[in-house]
Amino acid sequence: MTTVRREPLADQAAELLLDRIRAGEWALGAKLPGETTLAPQLGVGRSTIREAIRQLAGRGILATRQGAGVFVTALDASEDWTQKIGRADIRAVIEARIAIEVEASALAAERRTPAELRRLKKALEAREAHRERIEQHVDTDTAFHRAIVAAAGNPILLEMFDSFTPRSREAMIAMLRRRGDHGSDADQASHHRIYDAIADGDPASAAAAAREHLASLTTNLTG
Repeated sequence: MTTVRREPLADQAAELLLDRIRAGEWALGAKLPGETTLAPQLGVGRSTIREAIRQLAGRGILATRQGAGVFVTALDASEDWTQKIGRADIRAVIEARIAIEVEASALAAERRTPAELRRLKKALEAREAHRERIEQHVDTDTAFHRAIVAAAGNPILLEMFDSFTPRSREAMIAMLRRRGDHGSDADQASHHRIYDAIADGDPASAAAAAREHLASLTTNLTG
């Protein structure tokens, strides 16, 4: 049995426990042995085992149930969400945006308040006014789409959108530079269609317009 040999002990113990979970020693939902069993196996004290379990619980691998023990809730550590997005290619990011923004556009058409509609109109006008420089164009475009998601009234959708923003901004700037054109009248018109459908309270049209616009980005990736 491999034992802990270096500091920090709790980190080492957590990784050894995770290795054993990955190796299939404990199945999903299985109960771990008690501290008095695990501590001598790893060559550490019970307090170190408790800290290692807390670490793995924080990573979603283990869960402590009052009066019942410690149970396996995942078979591996999930990669950090922002790291996944950071490595995703632009097509994956746009596909995820479609999943979020099509529904958000429909919800915005149903739920937007007069104040939110004014903010959306202002964002559309700002997008129109900043079509020359790529960075400003991308930033005002992002602000418009974010205003739509905010108007949907769903904080989870908004948090998901915000998590994509840094990667999306980077990729959109690179794509537009490669294409050598941006901010066309046709592109602006597609955003007007989204806005008009939301202003008219037409969820189906808002969703369709958002899908058409975002899908066009994927067709232009190699353009």
